[in-house]
Amino acid sequence: MTQAAVSYQIKLLEERLGAPLFFRRTRAVELTATGRLLAPATSEALDQLAAAFSAAKADAGGVLSISVLPTFAAHWLAPRIGRFQMKHPDIAVRTRATRDVASFSRDDVDVAIRSGRGDWPGLEGHPLFPVDFTPMYSPKLIERHDPIDGPADLLRLLLIDPGDRWWTLWFDAMGVSGFEPAGHPDSRMGDQHLEARAAIGGYGVAILTPAFYRQEIEAGLLVQPFATASEAGQFYFLAYRTARRTVPKIRAFREWILDELRSGDASDFEPAP
Repeated sequence: MTQAAVSYQIKLLEERLGAPLFFRRTRAVELTATGRLLAPATSEALDQLAAAFSAAKADAGGVLSISVLPTFAAHWLAPRIGRFQMKHPDIAVRTRATRDVASFSRDDVDVAIRSGRGDWPGLEGHPLFPVDFTPMYSPKLIERHDPIDGPADLLRLLLIDPGDRWWTLWFDAMGVSGFEPAGHPDSRMGDQHLEARAAIGGYGVAILTPAFYRQEIEAGLLVQPFATASEAGQFYFLAYRTARRTVPKIRAFREWILDELRSGDASDFEPAP
């Protein structure tokens, strides 16, 4: 529709309601209170219509767009996504590995894999597994230092991204006092899988989710000297718009990833309850 046609339809709606839906600014528009009241239900209704048409076509094909955290994409999804495509050859998968939070209303995204508590309005979330973490380092790092006998000994080593809240949570869980992020060099890599590569190179100690690095531990590239800690209520989630839960491609991916996590030989993680 043209801009004029859209404006005319809005004018008709406002006349029918007897109230304005938008405030017209110089270069933008804003929803009025009436507009804000109608917007969520209208969006959900349109989503339900789209889902109903998709289901009615009985077509599981098309393109499945996945927004996923980079570390999850590299260490869990990438080695397994081939199994999904073999099971559903009519679905093309487009993966976007990013830390940016996907906007389902604005971005071309069908499903997202994110960490959090799952309390996202309008979204349905399936907990996949808990977010746990622990320090890990390369054996060659310790060759240059005194032995590590307890968690407090890590304080004399270079910590990668000491400002990461996981460090504070982990030291607290281990009963170690005296950790101050500002007292360590502010080294940052931006993503967990980059921090892991730096740790493997002997640069310092990274705090990582160990289940992502089973192969590196078994190969002797990384050492996990201590137990893990976690943040209460924090899980990796599969999320999508509630109104689109019956779309065939979304349903197919949901069933596949949950089956993968339930399969003992397909996952290194303990699935969420």
